[in-house]
Amino acid sequence: MNTPVIGVLALQGDVREHLIALAAADAVARPVRRPEELAEVDALVLPGGESTTISKLAVLFGVMEPLRARVRAGMPVYGTCAGMIMLADKILDPRSGQETVGGIDMIVRRNAFGRQNESFEAAVDVRGITGDPVEGVFIRAPWVESVGADTEVLAEHGGHIVAVRQGNALATSFHPELTGDHRVHALFVDMVRANATAQSL
Repeated sequence: MNTPVIGVLALQGDVREHLIALAAADAVARPVRRPEELAEVDALVLPGGESTTISKLAVLFGVMEPLRARVRAGMPVYGTCAGMIMLADKILDPRSGQETVGGIDMIVRRNAFGRQNESFEAAVDVRGITGDPVEGVFIRAPWVESVGADTEVLAEHGGHIVAVRQGNALATSFHPELTGDHRVHALFVDMVRANATAQSL
């Protein structure tokens, strides 16, 4: 697979920025809202936004169960901020009716770094990304309270876990799509290519 087709769940949040970042990382990027669109992509990004709203809309649009099934089957998936919460097997303080896709053995805390007016940027060293630290944009960001044995911690900030990977699932507390630095998206595109290669063997 030279050019993977990667979807961005386009129900709410910073969809356009992810589409631009994926295209810059040499992927074909498409918005995904419905099960038939999900079926046409090799991988999916779950963007930032409001995790409870995204969860409810995913159920409403009929995409939650097909998404869970594809993640369980090994489809590469990347979640930023609210997307990280969506990929968690457990939320420490879920809102009523909030569901997750799951896929990463971790417990996350919503809005852990503070409210909207406490948003900040910070340099983050991310394992697997060479060169300068990644500039992380933290907006009402979660952090990871704990991880299971199969979950790899890729980055921490202020003593808290802010980037993880388990198999084909990647998640960051911060928003790399807002910075113009596409190295995290390039890492994900490489994961998608490696998965396609493994599937073809």
